[in-house]
Amino acid sequence: MARIWLIDLESVETRYTKEWKTYFPAQLRKKGHEVFVIEGPTDIPAATTPGAFLNFGGTNIYKANQIEQISRAFTTGKVQSGDHVIFTDAWHPGIINIKYMSELLGIKVTTHALWHAGSYDPQDFLGRLIGNASWVRHAEKSFFHCYNHNYFATEFHVKLFFDELLNDGLKEENPWYDEMWNERYSNGKIVRCGWPMEYERLELEPYKNMQKRNLILFPHRVAPEKQPEIFADLKATLPQYEFEVCMEKNYTKKEYYNALGEAKLIFSANLQETLGISWYEGAVVGTLPMVPDRLSYTEMENTGKFLYPSEWTESFDAYKEHKDKVVERIVDYMENYENYLVDLNKLTTHLNDNYFSCTNLLEKLQLDNGNPLP
Repeated sequence: MARIWLIDLESVETRYTKEWKTYFPAQLRKKGHEVFVIEGPTDIPAATTPGAFLNFGGTNIYKANQIEQISRAFTTGKVQSGDHVIFTDAWHPGIINIKYMSELLGIKVTTHALWHAGSYDPQDFLGRLIGNASWVRHAEKSFFHCYNHNYFATEFHVKLFFDELLNDGLKEENPWYDEMWNERYSNGKIVRCGWPMEYERLELEPYKNMQKRNLILFPHRVAPEKQPEIFADLKATLPQYEFEVCMEKNYTKKEYYNALGEAKLIFSANLQETLGISWYEGAVVGTLPMVPDRLSYTEMENTGKFLYPSEWTESFDAYKEHKDKVVERIVDYMENYENYLVDLNKLTTHLNDNYFSCTNLLEKLQLDNGNPLP
């Protein structure tokens, strides 16, 4: 049994962060671990910054409070050598404070973090708004080196992180590339594992086998890297179908799940995606995904039935050039929906087992218990 200090993410009603507050600690305790959750205040700005998944100001209030709490736990002797500290979002300045206290107070802890995104992804909001500014790149590298174990949901994300951040965008041009890559994996510094989201199957159970209607969903953030303008053009082109942008509907979580249950198709033209929770949620309730053959989709889609050529939507201009093909594919999915359900079940099982289970993460915690890496 491990003693775990869980530094959580602030809750956003319509995102998975709300469920993680309850289910992730429960999964850890179910395995016999003792878990201490460090939460920030609830009276922070609730509205997410447009195009982002959190509030840029509010998240710093939340994290600053967490830093104070974990610092008091160190200074009062509550944190002990051999403990584990898990950050459910690696982009947290508190790891610097924890490393500082661990080293100088002689309280050796093992640190873990789940990476969701960062400036190393040029299509993520950090990459778009801040880019490759030296301060942010050095900060992310520092976070990475502070953590004993860095967790990623997909191989695509690992490769992106390694190439653009750790290898400074040189990719395979670096003569030490293979050696660096193998070393990071072999010593557990980088771990590709599923996210702790087994609960999704239970949450979505009531929305399976619903009566489907001719509804197509855009379940992504309304942001440039998600190319909502393509979806808007398709809506004007195919009036025989309903098109809904979920964020514009201001759905509650239950209303969103209900829309997923009724929809036949989820559409993506995303230019940024390191996992993609919404297309998995849709698959669980029998909603077909139509996703581009790029990013994490290529790795995760194991049937070949739901990918379309990346060049069709690499930009709005590219979409206009290939629009007839995109439209034809959508009509095929909508009019022949039943024909794709066997493959959809195969895809759902594959995603369940490999990307939305925290088995690998839990095994890693067991492996290192009481033996923190240097």
